[in-house]
Amino acid sequence: MFMFGPIDLIILVPALLLSLYAQTKVRGAFKEMSRVRSSAGLTGAEVASSLLRRNGLSSVQVESIAGELSDHYDPVKKALRLSSSVYQSDSLAALGVAAHETGHALQHRDAYAPLKLRQAIFPMVRFGSGLWMPLFIGGLIFSLPMLIDIGIVLFAGAVAFHIVTLPVEFDASKRALAQLSSGGYLSTREIAGAKKVLDAAALTYVAAAAMAALQLLRLLLLRGND
Repeated sequence: MFMFGPIDLIILVPALLLSLYAQTKVRGAFKEMSRVRSSAGLTGAEVASSLLRRNGLSSVQVESIAGELSDHYDPVKKALRLSSSVYQSDSLAALGVAAHETGHALQHRDAYAPLKLRQAIFPMVRFGSGLWMPLFIGGLIFSLPMLIDIGIVLFAGAVAFHIVTLPVEFDASKRALAQLSSGGYLSTREIAGAKKVLDAAALTYVAAAAMAALQLLRLLLLRGND
């Protein structure tokens, strides 16, 4: 049956611990660097707007959005949305996050291949996210291998999405730090503070990918024992 057992202790618990560690680390790094104001005195919104103009993306709107660490770039509406703690703040954490999201806008402009691939598979992943588990469990309960296999294939799409997300996020952070440095928005010392936040955020994506991959392994093992 699809329930907690010894296999979970071996496969899922380490990934879960990594995920919890990553979440704690990113919140800690963001909180720490949120207390350090940048010498330039520019807010996250101002830096994002400046970087967009500097790279020929003045048409991308910078907007404030509710939530904590809810920052993202919307490639459909060409909008860069920043949480209030980033939009209004001139801290190293805010500037790092704002520049990271600007990095996604640059990827979109440059037709960055991993980003295009992630956008292409997203509809399938969204469709399968609510179906894979009932199909898989139903297949186990009623001994229907076809349902089990369909559930696994749908979940594999989610794993692929997480894996493709890694180069997208790493590249956005690389672009962010390069832009902040070359544009003189942060000093060398301040770049290290912004990098600390972005590195911690990157770990959450690594943890999510590891969790998804190990969950897929678990499903395959359960399929083999059915």
